[in-house]
Amino acid sequence: MNILTNHLPTAELQRIDAAHHMHPFTGGAELAAKGTRVITRADGVMLTDSDGHEILDMMAGLWCVNIGYGRDELADAASRQMRELPYYNTFFQTSHVPVIALSQKLAELAPEPFNNTFFAASGSEANDTNIRLVRQYWAALGKPSKKVIISRTNAYHGSSMGSGSLGGMAHMHAQGGLPIENIVHIDQPHWWAEGAEMSPEEFGLLRARQLEQEIDALGEENVAAFIAEPIQGAGGVIIPPETYWPEIQRICDAREILLIADEVILGFGRTGKWFGSEYYGIRPDIMTIAKGLSSGYAPIGGSLVSDHVAEVIGRSDFNHGYTYSGHPVSCAVALENLRIIEEENLLGHVNDHAAPALAKAIESFADHPLIGEARSLGMLGALQFTPDKSRRVPFKAPKGTIGQIAREACFRNNIVMRHVGDRMIVSPPLILTEEHCEIFKERAGKALGETYATAKAEGLLEAA
Repeated sequence: MNILTNHLPTAELQRIDAAHHMHPFTGGAELAAKGTRVITRADGVMLTDSDGHEILDMMAGLWCVNIGYGRDELADAASRQMRELPYYNTFFQTSHVPVIALSQKLAELAPEPFNNTFFAASGSEANDTNIRLVRQYWAALGKPSKKVIISRTNAYHGSSMGSGSLGGMAHMHAQGGLPIENIVHIDQPHWWAEGAEMSPEEFGLLRARQLEQEIDALGEENVAAFIAEPIQGAGGVIIPPETYWPEIQRICDAREILLIADEVILGFGRTGKWFGSEYYGIRPDIMTIAKGLSSGYAPIGGSLVSDHVAEVIGRSDFNHGYTYSGHPVSCAVALENLRIIEEENLLGHVNDHAAPALAKAIESFADHPLIGEARSLGMLGALQFTPDKSRRVPFKAPKGTIGQIAREACFRNNIVMRHVGDRMIVSPPLILTEEHCEIFKERAGKALGETYATAKAEGLLEAA
């Protein structure tokens, strides 16, 4: 039997998976005892598992399936390219048509002055590239001491040694000797959890000015760059106060450091703009891209590099690259994905239909007894749990206890939401409709009801 086309019963698939497949960010023994969920098909915004359940995917896979599942055009593009040129590298003064065409297209879509792309196979690889880019940039300008990169706590920039160090996830840093040297972190702009009695505007300025304080402490002559997601994604959909990014931009303009905007999640339409930087009026020097670039149909990522940085890097060999940098099949798929986003006006759909419908659905849970904040922006949303709405306090139970209960309730109700600590987050495909939002409200409502009942029965609603 060919498992790919005539799959085995679920229990047997789970047994084989447990015996041979090591999952990311997962305890193998726990998953083996429970049994993995096996996804077999997908169409639009819906998944189907090996038992035939239809599941509403409110996370677009892993923040990436922007155009939705089941687009034959991308499969056809991959098939054509595999038959014509399945692979060739971009080393040794060599190129190929798909990477040339995609480079040109990205230059058209990106704001000025972004006319250059260094390709990778993922956002993690691209952020590793960025570490080397900014350090080589300053070395080429005769300032080799500028090596330190400042990031933020609870940020996510990938899970390799370099990108995992750039991120500020404590549970990642606890394994494998992270962070590497010359990477430091300042606090995140999470007003709801950390703003105390300050207004969001005051808090945004306070957290932004930590960047200036850190530059002064380290010495501007030692700082290469600041990296941040315009909206923190895996950290819990943390939407910064309105005062935050203008102040960050002011500091970067006044200081001799580069600004890296990690657009892996926000790029290609998630905020209703092509890039989150455009939404916030940020003027970065480098933008990290991946995920929505191909809607997850093929692995690809990269660094969009501004003209002044690219010119300096191009003065000599940049001794860096990957086997799959600018893979021809991934480039062909990405080009077709970008064509669909443009020609079907998915950004217009986000702004006029999908984002308002999602916001309305998220806000419908604001009065739920578990919810302290129901927030959204574009095609991102979060339901923040709390035992006391008025005081914005956490639960006495260990962090993530309520979130774990909610995640399991979502699984039972055939909806994919992600738990980050004690909050549930969503990042659905850009093709979301009002009908999908009605399904979301029904299934998420049931899951929240079950979560509240379980937490109450187990005495978990006590405040810290």
